[in-house]
Amino acid sequence: MSTEKDMSTKYDPTAVEAGRYQWWIDQGLFKPSGDKKAHPYSIVIPPPNVTGKLHLGHAWDTTLQDMIIRQKRMQGYDVLWLPGMDHAGIATQAKVEARLRKQGISRYDLGREKFVQQVWDWKDEYADIIHKQWAKMGISVDYDRERFTLDKGLNEAVRKVFVDLYNKGLIYRGTYIINWDPQARTALSDIEVIHKDDKGAFYHVKYPFTDGTKFNGKDYIEIATTRPETMFGDEAVAVNPHDERYKDLVGKHVRVPLVDREIEIIADDYVTPDFGTGMVKITPAHDPNDFKVGKRHNLPELNTMNEDASMNENAGKYEGMDRFEARKAMVKDLEDQGYMLKVDPIVHSVGHSERTGVQVEARLSTQWFVKMKPLAESALKNQETDDRVNFIPGRFEHTFTQWMENIHDWVISRQLWWGHRIPAWYNKKTGEVYVGMEAPKDAENWEQDKDVLDTWFSSALWPFSTMGWPDTDSADFKRYFPTNTLVTGYDIIFFWVSRMIFQSLEFTGKAPFRNVLLHGLIRDEQGRKMSKSLGNGIDPMDVIKKYGVDALRWFLITGSTPGQDIRFSYTKMDAAWNFINKIWNASRYVIMNLGDMPAPVLPEKSKWDLADRWILSRLNATVKQVNAQFEKFEFGEAGRALYNFIWNDFCDWYIEMTKEKLNNGTAEEQANTKNILGYVLDQILKLMHPIMPFVTEKLWQSMPHDGKSIMVAKYPVAHDEFDDDTATEQMSHLIELITAVRNIRNQANAPMSKPVDLIIKVENDHLAEMFEANKDYIDRFCHPEKLIIGTDVETPKLALSGILTGAEVDIPMAELVDLDEERARMKKEIANLEKEVQRSEKKLGNENFVKNAPEKVVEEERTKAKEWQQKLDAAKDRLASLQDA
Repeated sequence: MSTEKDMSTKYDPTAVEAGRYQWWIDQGLFKPSGDKKAHPYSIVIPPPNVTGKLHLGHAWDTTLQDMIIRQKRMQGYDVLWLPGMDHAGIATQAKVEARLRKQGISRYDLGREKFVQQVWDWKDEYADIIHKQWAKMGISVDYDRERFTLDKGLNEAVRKVFVDLYNKGLIYRGTYIINWDPQARTALSDIEVIHKDDKGAFYHVKYPFTDGTKFNGKDYIEIATTRPETMFGDEAVAVNPHDERYKDLVGKHVRVPLVDREIEIIADDYVTPDFGTGMVKITPAHDPNDFKVGKRHNLPELNTMNEDASMNENAGKYEGMDRFEARKAMVKDLEDQGYMLKVDPIVHSVGHSERTGVQVEARLSTQWFVKMKPLAESALKNQETDDRVNFIPGRFEHTFTQWMENIHDWVISRQLWWGHRIPAWYNKKTGEVYVGMEAPKDAENWEQDKDVLDTWFSSALWPFSTMGWPDTDSADFKRYFPTNTLVTGYDIIFFWVSRMIFQSLEFTGKAPFRNVLLHGLIRDEQGRKMSKSLGNGIDPMDVIKKYGVDALRWFLITGSTPGQDIRFSYTKMDAAWNFINKIWNASRYVIMNLGDMPAPVLPEKSKWDLADRWILSRLNATVKQVNAQFEKFEFGEAGRALYNFIWNDFCDWYIEMTKEKLNNGTAEEQANTKNILGYVLDQILKLMHPIMPFVTEKLWQSMPHDGKSIMVAKYPVAHDEFDDDTATEQMSHLIELITAVRNIRNQANAPMSKPVDLIIKVENDHLAEMFEANKDYIDRFCHPEKLIIGTDVETPKLALSGILTGAEVDIPMAELVDLDEERARMKKEIANLEKEVQRSEKKLGNENFVKNAPEKVVEEERTKAKEWQQKLDAAKDRLASLQDA
């Protein structure tokens, strides 16, 4: 046993954390124990994107995982926490392209190979930053098993999944309308599109009949569109077949304004008769619904835009213009040529790329898709089995189920250079498609698909691909898969959680994890989402620098319940630091008293006095509660139980109650007290270690202990022999008495050092005996001049009283105060209270205030008036009793 003896008088997180993390790594404490008799417990980290530094959300996420892992490790499980990072496809490529743009370079200037090398350099730069942040957060991952979603092993897993799904007919290539990011020049899945309210307009345009037809006396029909720039792709005008207004127009032709092209008026159930004019233009290459209408009516699909959303050769004189510039120019031309009827400004929801922020285009494109229905059905069916995934909180299972029941096919190809290349090749002569794990043998005759896979395609395989799959004989795969708990934000149930579930079921036959713990978002103190635009983001490293990582972890753990958002608060961070400082000071006091004694061992139960029996009973109750709350993932409740026990029971009461014995007790009493103090502190530090790893390790190493590190010490368990309802009841009476006496002294401004007569009137002999038996505590904490305890004691006429459970405590007022001074003080207080009552009555008597002020303000003033009056009445009663004395 060795101890760290140096302890400052105040908690200094910088000193406490210095070198600690590296020591843990050097000792190999983050690795699985390798104990084959122990139950395995595994977590895979949600791999952070190598797009930038970690934020507070990452800190919350990793803290939750680390806390679970540290507790399980202490409980004797063979734990694996596997770390890694995500290549993040479009997100990382967008970052690197933005950096290059500042240098006046595009990826096309560099070419694919050199650009990809630039992205690898970025990855190395930010992976190093993330590693340093992980170290600051204290996360106990096994770095020897770290993975990256673009490493060789994961690439093999990705190719196998693609090839197998293709061979099963679950991956196919087709031409459809997809979401298109014009800046990144790539397809997006539906859930990579964020809808925002944008200012726009309904442009009401004339589409003239080509054959002189008149409708309602006019030679044109009126079409309203929000996107005139797509008009060159119009292939029809549609009306509802049951709309009596337009039944004679079906089959007629109109001319598309600004272009000499005729299109037919068709009937289709897609059109809603009572929306707008009941007539809509059909642009199959630029709208997903129009695309379906076009398929039903065999309409051409004319694309009018390039990949960067500039107008192409099908847009006539507008070719080469940006889509929004073209819109302005076309609107002007429509007005100048007499086609524009009116423009109605609107605010409407428009899709934007989650990664680049630009407005998404609906674009006709040939892409690779995953056929989702059979995979989704398998995932839903699994939720009815014993292998079901347990969602915490449970309400999120409905979110998962609802999405799976309404799922669309997943577009998985991305027109990017950074990512897993699609393992498909096209014959240069015949166009034949070949899909396989490796390139065709006559590779010179084939060209590989230039696209890469959606980043979520590889991260969906994360729980099993990181364990060695597709090698199902891999030691880690056999030992640690399926994993036990996934911890992630509720905002990526669709993106990631659901995809891991259906891919794991498809390729391993098992759900990837038993539990998925979902947390919310971290918001600022006003409840706003943190963002660059608001400038309200907070760097967790700045918080750690000021308060220490243990304080940040404590705040994150106790600040919310599962599934709920959390508001960051510097006030709460101050409170977290104060709590650790309280633990530090209490520990320092105990450690100074323990001296060079061996690791604490509890004395025989017969040697425990009331305070000892009480603190061990309270400790046991806390251990039970903390373990139970951890099992339910209710870490905030566990934290509250620990806070109350440590601050109130241990620091404020038990430590104070031991001082008399430590200072004046017999040698045996001192030894017993030290051992119990040391034992309880040891258990506190072990209970707190998963939440506050650094400070608990430092304090544990500073006290007498057995073992290398608190990280691998045994986590506290409940001991039935500690339960003691009698001690708990008796101590609650004593604490209630001491608290009442302190309150009375405070009320009378009488210092604790001043001895006073104490009269305790109890309801029964049992309680009287208890107080008599514990006079030592009453003497120490209440400082009585004379102590009277009984069931029939006489209560003094003029006294300050405290009502207790089953008892009443009275202190004669003459013992506490100078009666003349108290009368003068009360007269002064009455005068002040009368002024407040008058002020409030005057305000409420003002009709303008009552009539015009907000109802809440008026109600608050009425409440204040009532409180002032109650205080005034109480003060007058007090003065009257003093006058009689």
